[in-house]
Order: sequence, then C-alpha cells, then structure tokens
Amino acid sequence: MKQFIALSVLVLILGSARADVKPHALFSDHMVLQRGKPLKVWGKCAEGEQVTVAIQGQIAKAETKGTEWIATLNPLMAGGPLTLIIKGNNTIEINDVLIGEVWIASGQSNMEWPLAASENGSDVAKKAANKRLRLFTVPKRTSPKPESDVASKWLECNPETVTNFSAVGYFFGRDLQKALDVPVGIINSSWGGTPAQAWTTREKLLGNNKLSHYVSNLEKASEQFDNNKTALFDKHKKALEMHKIAVEKAKAEKKTPPRAPAMPTDPRLSPGSASTLYNGMIHPLRLYGISGAIWYQGESNAGSAFEYRTLYPAMITSWRESFAQGNFPFHGVQLAPFMAISKSPQDSAWAELREAQFMATRAIPHVGMAVITDVGDEKDIHPRKKEPVGARLALLALKDPYAKVEVANGPTFKSMKVVGNKAVISFENVGSGLEARGDSLTGFTIASADRKFQNAVATIEGSTVVVELPTGQELVAVRFGWSNFPVVNLWNKNGLPAVPFRTDSFKGITERE
Repeated sequence: MKQFIALSVLVLILGSARADVKPHALFSDHMVLQRGKPLKVWGKCAEGEQVTVAIQGQIAKAETKGTEWIATLNPLMAGGPLTLIIKGNNTIEINDVLIGEVWIASGQSNMEWPLAASENGSDVAKKAANKRLRLFTVPKRTSPKPESDVASKWLECNPETVTNFSAVGYFFGRDLQKALDVPVGIINSSWGGTPAQAWTTREKLLGNNKLSHYVSNLEKASEQFDNNKTALFDKHKKALEMHKIAVEKAKAEKKTPPRAPAMPTDPRLSPGSASTLYNGMIHPLRLYGISGAIWYQGESNAGSAFEYRTLYPAMITSWRESFAQGNFPFHGVQLAPFMAISKSPQDSAWAELREAQFMATRAIPHVGMAVITDVGDEKDIHPRKKEPVGARLALLALKDPYAKVEVANGPTFKSMKVVGNKAVISFENVGSGLEARGDSLTGFTIASADRKFQNAVATIEGSTVVVELPTGQELVAVRFGWSNFPVVNLWNKNGLPAVPFRTDSFKGITERE
C-alpha cells in the first residue's frame, strides 16, 4: 500500500511538472518589452494546455503546437512598471516589466568588453544606477543547430550589474534612454575573437556562392573529426600523460608549469565555425520584439576584408529574415586604428575592412556606421575608450529610426574634381561645416600614374578639401585615413570624425581571384 501511495505521489509530481507552463528566458522580472509593435510571448507547456497572457489591459490567448505555445499582443504604450501574467495550468507573474525600446548588442571582443575594464569604468559604474535601463546577457554557447532558448535573466542597471556588462552596450543604452526618455533594454550577445560567418545563418551562407565554402568546409572538417575521433582522443590522452610528467619536472625546478593540452574540439561546436553562434546566441532571440541592433566586429575577418563586402550584408540580411521584423536598423562600428602605420598606404587589410563596413551602409537600407578613428590604440586591439563608441551608435539610432537628429555621421566622401594639379573633394554630412582638429589636415595621400602614394598637403576651402599634387605630375588617386593606424583630424563642426575613403579601385591585398 505504501509503495502504491508513493508511486501515486510521484506520478502526480511528474504530471504537475509536465503541465507547468514555462515562458522563454527573455520573459523574466525586470524585462523590457518593445513598444509600438505587435509582440510575441512564447514558451513551453503540456500538450493541449490552454495558455493566456495578460498585460496593460490586454488578454491574449496563445496558440499551442505540441509542447510549445505562442501568444501575440497588440502594440503596447511606453511605461511601467507592469506585471505580465502568464496563465496555464499554473500561473506565472513576471514583475517590474517596462515598455520601451529594445536593442541587441552583438559582435566580438570590443562589444563584449566589460565596463569595468574600460576607461573610467569604475567611476562610471558608481553612477550607473538607472531603473529605466535594463540589461540581459546571452551566455556564450555554440550549437550545430538553431536553439530555442537561453539561460539568463534581465537585470536592472546598477553599479553591481553593469560592471561586467558590455561597455559599448551600456553607453549606447544610457545615452538612448536619456535622449528618448523611455525605458531601454539592451540584450548583449557577443563573443570575443569570433568571425562574422559564425553569426550568419547556414541558409544565407549556402545561398551565396561566395560564402558557401564556410558550410562545405565545416562539413568536411566534421566528417574528418568523426572518422578520426578515437585516434584524436588517444593522442590527447598520451599528451596529458606527458604533460603530467612535465608539470612535476617544472615544480621540481621551480619553473612555471606548461599549459595542459587542449581537448580535441568538434568543429561543429567551435565559435569560429559557420553559423554556430547564430544558432546558439541569436536564433533564440528571434521572436522577441526589438527596435534594432548594434554591432562591433570585424577584426577576425580583416584577413578576408574583400569577402567581408559580401559577408557583412549577408549576415545583416540573415538576421532580418530570421527576426521577421522588417529592415530594422543595424548600426555597426568601423574598426578602430590599431598597430603601426602601414609602410605603404595601399597595403592595409584593416583599411580594406573599414571600406567593406562602409560599403554595407550603401548596399542595404538602414545600416549605419560609427567612425572611431580618434579612439584607437596603436598597441592594443581593445581601445579602452568605449564611451565615444556608444555615444556615436546612440546618435545613429537617434537618426534612424527615431528621427531625433539630422546629422549622425562625419564628413563622407561624395566626389572629386581634378583641376590641374589639385583635387577638390566634396563631402556629404558636412553639417555645420568642416574643421581640422590641429594646425593642418593630416591623413591625406595622393598617387600619380605610378600608383605610389605619398603624403599630401590638404586644406579646407569652404565645404570642400583641396589636395595638391606636386607640379608636373598627373593626379590619379586620393586616399584619406588609408592605413592600419590612421592619424587623421578632419571633422565636421557637429563633433564627428570624417569617414576614411579612397577615390581609386586598385586591387587590394585581400582581393583574390
């Protein structure tokens, strides 16, 4: 009899667990929901379970398919805090819900870079308490297939929660919240040292003959890994044995012990492989209502900068197709100056990557680019000045989609007219006018028919820049800021640096046949 009672209790417990409605991790206390557009709320449930969602006077009945449910809310007005009630066989109350603007912040290490490690980060954190700014961090996760959920929760922005949050994401969110005077939620989904192909859908890579090699190469590597798995792990086991001996020897000699050999890695789980980060860290977010995305990445693709002209727009488009929320704004950060000035201005993979980033702003709609030529560090790929980066991204957002400002970019090359030995450069985004931050303009180089670039004398004349070539030479090309670590000082009077450019189309070092 006792066994029967215990079994009955166990069945009831298991049945109850299976019956509990469960929302996606994005629906937690302190969350921000996107204002002004229909919203999806979704999660898991028992088969056939009736689920409803209620907030701000609305009650929406969910559609269920198997063990998944999804409800659609009509557009909500900015405000809060509110309570989101999800009712199935159980009832869940999600408290302190705000309605406002939601943005995804993604990319590699310069987006992941925490506030604590940034310039004046500790002082900024002390003053960061803001009940109308909320933070969500997606855990690092790779996956060979698209995932549906993540393990995280929303946090209210305060000195403790912001310390290890993306510095760029925080500064962007802080400035946006202040300018719009509505709640803002930032979803940080970033991973240092990762390439753009890892953040792009498999379908988009396969559908482009210039990018499909990422998928085919992964398939070949995966097959090779599977065929050699036993040998790889046997080799690793022997390496561990040798490492143990080496450690003991180092201890005896009072030396630093060597690192342990790395485990064999399945290429389908590598953060550098095609689509693995999209699958694990972006796909789970795709139904959540957002206003747009900010992006800081490119360092890991600099060696293939010419291909980035295709890859970057493809990645953006793949997100837009996956989220099915229209051509939402996607604002990126152009690579910061890094490393010594190139010996030859025509040989710079980083300059070519910056050009590819800019070209995306012209290739597809609602793509912006923040120029940060003034905040680089010659010897550090992670410049500590993150506040100007977040500020310029926020300015781009205030123009698109919010239409709160008119000028969000620095001077941008428009055209060149050659008169004798002079080139007259015209610009877009002149704003209140051009200015040189220093005694004279720097960063302009010129080439004649021999295609050998040399530093040039350049002066501001009204809303143009006039560049001179020595008498007797025919001017063929002008470049500005075309190096790994450009030293440039052309700005508009609105406080934004000029976009690096070139007037030629000479074949670059990353352009392959």
